[in-house]
Amino acid sequence: MSLDSYVTLGRSGLRISPFTLGTMTFGEDHGWGSSPEESTNILAAYLDRGGNSIDTANIYTNGHSEKIVGDYLAGRSALRDRVVLGTKFFGNLYEGDPNGGGPGRKAIVRQLENSLRRLRTDYVDIYWLHNFDPSTPVEETLRALDDMVGDGKVRYVGFSDVPAWATAEAATIARFRGWAPIIALQLEYSLLERTSEGELIPMAQAMGMGVMPWGPLKSGFLSGKYSSSTTGAVDTMRTQLVGAPREADYVVIDALNDVASQVGASPAAVALAWVRGRPGVTSTLVGARRLDQLEANLSALDVSLTEAQRGALNDVSTPALNFPAENNRTLAPMLQFGGATVDGRTSAVSPLLRTSSTRY
Repeated sequence: MSLDSYVTLGRSGLRISPFTLGTMTFGEDHGWGSSPEESTNILAAYLDRGGNSIDTANIYTNGHSEKIVGDYLAGRSALRDRVVLGTKFFGNLYEGDPNGGGPGRKAIVRQLENSLRRLRTDYVDIYWLHNFDPSTPVEETLRALDDMVGDGKVRYVGFSDVPAWATAEAATIARFRGWAPIIALQLEYSLLERTSEGELIPMAQAMGMGVMPWGPLKSGFLSGKYSSSTTGAVDTMRTQLVGAPREADYVVIDALNDVASQVGASPAAVALAWVRGRPGVTSTLVGARRLDQLEANLSALDVSLTEAQRGALNDVSTPALNFPAENNRTLAPMLQFGGATVDGRTSAVSPLLRTSSTRY
């Protein structure tokens, strides 16, 4: 696979690369990001390889990430039109201002105006709700977004880090009202964070939303820097922010490192290849502080895992999901199909069914 093996994002006409370039690290304002020059090199390398999907947010490095992307695309009108540029709203950049962030109409309008100014463009291709506010009426948010689509300032709408029930409610309201639909979700997903398989990913598949995972390397825990046998300090600039793997994480990390040695690829490439091949996933967010890190991540496009290797990673990282996930996975088919094979899956026969042949 290559970056120009484009995929359709959800129930829409938008096509994007299988890896989306995340730019949270663009700018050194937080003490651990990329310089504007290195960020520009990363952007150029991604685009030169056929990538077309760039993701940022108003709050990334306090707006500097958007400015770096905007400065690069400025004056390149043909390139800007080819790129699928997404940014997010919700984060507040103004201390003490209760309307500086969030999903209310006043906040959304101002955030978009500021993002367009920093990005030096008159529209964004995907405008993502970055987080969840249970008190703002969802109709207010959806109608404001629909107005922006109508005004030509936004092309598509996505949700990030919003509960499944709230996303489903919003998607249903938007559909009944004829407002701009939610075409995609951003959510954390990796070998060390699979709980989205309980509600969010099945909901996205059922409602026609593409899934764009973030954190596929779990803050670098799956990058190859860690193993249960590693001693001494690990080379990472964000340890104080993200911490270190838990003891239970090393079971998964060691299994990943083992599969990577079998494949002859880096653990990071194998972890990314695993995410890319999961059900429902459309495009995976990859970021980098240095150009060599980007190249290492993009090497995952060339990694193919055998069924045995993928199965080993699936088994060792199987999550404990909230009720009723396990009930629906095991009990429901047994009750419904009574041992029949349906859609290639064989069900069990309920022991209660076999206690007696009498039927009333």
